[in-house]
Amino acid sequence: MESIWMAVAPSATGTRVLAMAGAGETILKARLSRSPAHPRAMATLLEAIALWQGLPVRAALCADVAPSGFETSLYRDAFNDGGGPLYRIDWVPGPGGRKRATRDIAGMGAFADLRQVVLFEVAR
Repeated sequence: MESIWMAVAPSATGTRVLAMAGAGETILKARLSRSPAHPRAMATLLEAIALWQGLPVRAALCADVAPSGFETSLYRDAFNDGGGPLYRIDWVPGPGGRKRATRDIAGMGAFADLRQVVLFEVAR
């Protein structure tokens, strides 16, 4: 495997994060607050995963609007530095219409839509 695949999906109620080591292994699944407390939080999260796993991260920010359209600089900041050797992040349209019924991992809610984004957008 050459990289970790991640999807980050902000919404009005919170931010979901899914990281996978290849197509079959979920290594991180999280529900975070809607907005991080620091403008470098997204970049730092991606860097931390890359450093922890020892592999670069290829991430997709799944949002309804492009980074230049975000109300705050929160997500734009992750795009400014390009990530260097630790991560790369690209914007993809939000997974709104792609939801599929799947099993629920206790208390985390459904992540099937993010899994599809990781497999079809990030892994390509």
